[in-house]
Amino acid sequence: MDRTVSDVLKTPLLGQDDHAWASWSDDALLDLPMCDLHLGLKGGFLEQPIAELTRELEYRGLLFRPHFWLSNEWFTPDGVPGIAVPFYLAHPRLAKLEHTQMLEVEGGTSEWCLRILRHEAGHAIENAYKLRRRKTRQHIFGKSSQRYPLYYSPRPYSRSFVRHLDLWYAQSHPDEDFAETFAVWLTPDSLWEERYRGWPVLKKLQYVDGLMKELQGVSSSITTHEEVDPLSSLKKTLREHYEHKRRHYGIERQLQYDPDLKRLFTAMPSHARKLRAATFLNRFRREVRRKVASWTGEYQYTIDQVLEDMIQRCRELNLCVPVSEDQAKLDFTILLTVHTMNFLRSGRHRVAL
Repeated sequence: MDRTVSDVLKTPLLGQDDHAWASWSDDALLDLPMCDLHLGLKGGFLEQPIAELTRELEYRGLLFRPHFWLSNEWFTPDGVPGIAVPFYLAHPRLAKLEHTQMLEVEGGTSEWCLRILRHEAGHAIENAYKLRRRKTRQHIFGKSSQRYPLYYSPRPYSRSFVRHLDLWYAQSHPDEDFAETFAVWLTPDSLWEERYRGWPVLKKLQYVDGLMKELQGVSSSITTHEEVDPLSSLKKTLREHYEHKRRHYGIERQLQYDPDLKRLFTAMPSHARKLRAATFLNRFRREVRRKVASWTGEYQYTIDQVLEDMIQRCRELNLCVPVSEDQAKLDFTILLTVHTMNFLRSGRHRVAL
């Protein structure tokens, strides 16, 4: 049974209930340096998905096992056959803070966490066996030397890439393409041969399948247990961490919402006593944000920036709700989804890496 975000927030972690900061307010906790959290991986939420990843690697006949450590975010450093896991998954109080600050907990269910772990394992196994140096790998996926972008513009309907993590992540860089392809290959019962039959990406999956069969029973050539930016070394406060993170995942506010908002709501004097549109949108903000995020795959935090702009424009234009709340809720959800998808499909959409 998959553990949900609610489980992360409610389940006490063994050996983790003696932290004084666990009972602090958000404001007090945000001023704590990250290195003073003094957290470990054992005894909590992360043990189950990490153990499942190990079983999947073993089932495939691979001897490779990545090592893990806590840091500020998910990542696998170049040349290191290990995986950094975000600190907030190591304690329910920090998962709650992450949700408050970013509106979601990335990897906050066992299924979601495992999907990310499979992806990061793809990077780690490339490091362990120096796979990026292989000519065929470079020919099929591209060269790792290609510059990593801060943002990328996905093509939602491309069939040259697998679909594993949200936001068409495989399209961001050749290394991410390999990691995503490996993750699909590793996932039990993914039925990738059927799912991607007739797609150009099938060639990539077949290459990874043959490559992993070649590595069965083979020890890795890189065995370092180096930890890059471990939590214990991070001096910035949680407040500084989240200020930077929110800036990074924000959006350029250049979309013009006024025409659509004026069609949905009204500023006519005859409706002046009706419910203010800004008040109405604030009332079901969380609900619509989650729904549109689920439909589009976009980050809730990014969608919330669009919502904030729309609410502000409704306030400035003094708009009111001229129809029933149920009808207005449906119409606005569709409107927000259309704007989000148009933004995704346009060349102007940039996804933060």
